[in-house]
Amino acid sequence: MGLSGGLRLTNEARHGRADRARRTRFTPSAILGALPPPALILTGIVSVQVGAGLAKELFTVIPPAGVTLLRLWSSAAVMLVAFVANNVGNPRPRVWRGPRATTGGDAGQAGSPRTAWRSLGVAAAFGLTLATMNFAIYQSFARIPLGVAVTIEFLGPLGIAVAASRRLVDLGWVVLAAGGVVLLTRGGGHVTATGVIFALVAAACWAAYILLSAATGRRFKGSAGLTAAMVVAAIVITPVGLAAGGTALFRPGILAIGVGIGLLSSVIPYSLELEALRRMPPRVFGILMSLEPAVAALVGLVLLGQVLSATEWIAIGLVMVACVGATRGASVGRLEA
Repeated sequence: MGLSGGLRLTNEARHGRADRARRTRFTPSAILGALPPPALILTGIVSVQVGAGLAKELFTVIPPAGVTLLRLWSSAAVMLVAFVANNVGNPRPRVWRGPRATTGGDAGQAGSPRTAWRSLGVAAAFGLTLATMNFAIYQSFARIPLGVAVTIEFLGPLGIAVAASRRLVDLGWVVLAAGGVVLLTRGGGHVTATGVIFALVAAACWAAYILLSAATGRRFKGSAGLTAAMVVAAIVITPVGLAAGGTALFRPGILAIGVGIGLLSSVIPYSLELEALRRMPPRVFGILMSLEPAVAALVGLVLLGQVLSATEWIAIGLVMVACVGATRGASVGRLEA
C-alpha cells in the first residue's frame, strides 16, 4: 500500500470517527448525559405537574378513574415496548436478581420457582400500590387545587425519610409539616374533606411505593420489575376505568391526550430521574424533589387558574421546608403519579 493509500485510509477513519461522534452527540442518552442533574430533576418535576394539569382538564370530559386508566395503560405500553426492544433476539432475557440456578437452566433465572413466585408477588403488590396511588391522587385533583393535593401527598415520602432517621430533630420536621397541612385544610371552601382524604391515601401509597420499589429493584434486573408492576397497575384499574369512562375512552382525541399524560407524568420524569440519580447523591435528589409542591401550585395557577391564598402558600412552604430538612439525612425516591 502506498503513502496515498495510507493517507486515504487515515482520512476515512478520521471521517468515520467524526460521523460516529456526530451521531452519538444527538442520541437521547448523549443529550441527557450532557445536561446537569438538577436540570433533569426540575424538568421531570415540571413534566409531572404539567401532566397532572392536563389530566385535570380532561376530567371535564372523562371521569378521573377513566383518565387513570389512560395514563397507566399508555405508560405500561411504552415500558413494554422498551423492554421487548432491549431484549430482541434473547429468548430468555435476564430478569431475576438474587440466588441463581446452580444446575441447568439459564444463569439469569431465579434459583427456585418459589423465589420466582415471591418476586412476582412483590411486583404485583407494587402494581396494586401504583394503581391505588394514581387513582387516589386523580380523585384528589378533581376536588382540591393541584398544589394543595401534591403538598399533602408529600407526607408519604416525608414519613419514610423520618422513619429512616434516628435524629431527634426530625420530629420537629414532622410537626412543621403537620402545621402546614392543618393550614391547608383550613385554607378555604375550595378545599374539601374528601379531596384531602384522597390525597392522604395517595401519600400512604407513595410511602408504600418507595418501600416496594426498593424491594422490586432487589429482585428484578433493569426495568423488568417496574414494567411488570406497571402492567399489573393497568390491569387492576381497567374495570373501574372502563365503568367510569365508557366508550368515550376510545375516541382518538381522548386516547392521544391520555398517551400524552402517560408520557408527561410517568415515562419522561422516570427517565430523567433515573439519569440524574446516576450522577448525584440521593440526598440532593430528595431535596430537589421537595420543590414539587411549589411547582404544582404554579402549574395549577398558570394552566388551571387555581389561585391560592397567602395562607395556603405559607402552608406549602412549611411542608417544603420540612421535606428539605428531613431528606438531608435520607433519600426519597419516586416514579409518580
